Amino acid sequence: MGIMKKIQWTAGIIFAFLVITAALISSFEIGMYSDFGFYEEEYEKYGVLTELDMTMEDTMYVTREMMAYLRGKRETLSVMTMVEGEYQDFFNEQDRFHMGEVQDLFIGGLNIRTGACAVGILCIVFLLVSRADIKRILSKSYWVSLGISVGVVALIGIASLVDFNAVFVRFHHIFFDNDLWIFDPAKDYMIRMLPEGLFYDFVMRIGGIFVGMLAVLFLLSILPVVISKMKKKKCD
Repeated sequence: MGIMKKIQWTAGIIFAFLVITAALISSFEIGMYSDFGFYEEEYEKYGVLTELDMTMEDTMYVTREMMAYLRGKRETLSVMTMVEGEYQDFFNEQDRFHMGEVQDLFIGGLNIRTGACAVGILCIVFLLVSRADIKRILSKSYWVSLGISVGVVALIGIASLVDFNAVFVRFHHIFFDNDLWIFDPAKDYMIRMLPEGLFYDFVMRIGGIFVGMLAVLFLLSILPVVISKMKKKKCD
């Protein structure tokens, strides 16, 4: 294989992983923001309203404001509402500090997706300009990237099913350099609103969306191959 072909295949592999990265980040965004009715179902499932002594309307108001903050649409995380029969700020200083770190992660992820799309376009432009066999390269590159990604997703999925708490704790140790993500339900309303079971359900929801997106991309990757074979049969 010549140097140019190696570079072309490298560009194809990079493009495939960038697409999968963008799909993963988009899965988080879709899972968290596309249907706030899912939050209502989760709150009812885990008895959150009873734990907080709040109405669903007030709880959803807090939820929407919190999620707006994570997207950078609010400068501060401070929401006045009725909690336990008292009109007060739902969030405390520890909540604000930790969610500030979470906001950095989320916005950072969105920026990574934007960068992935930009680099991906450059990869496509290079393949076109260098007159690469773009259909073959992109299809096979995606299959390789998909195999690796599915393996990683499967490992995380199995680990989550076996011991979600261990995975949850490990995640926080990787992404946070402090223990301010550990809350006391007796003092912190936010952890009562967001029990561990809710996080588990969201991981499963996001994982399902991600796998679905990978499946669609896989079908798109085999489409050129199928069309090519059909054309050859007609010619024969």
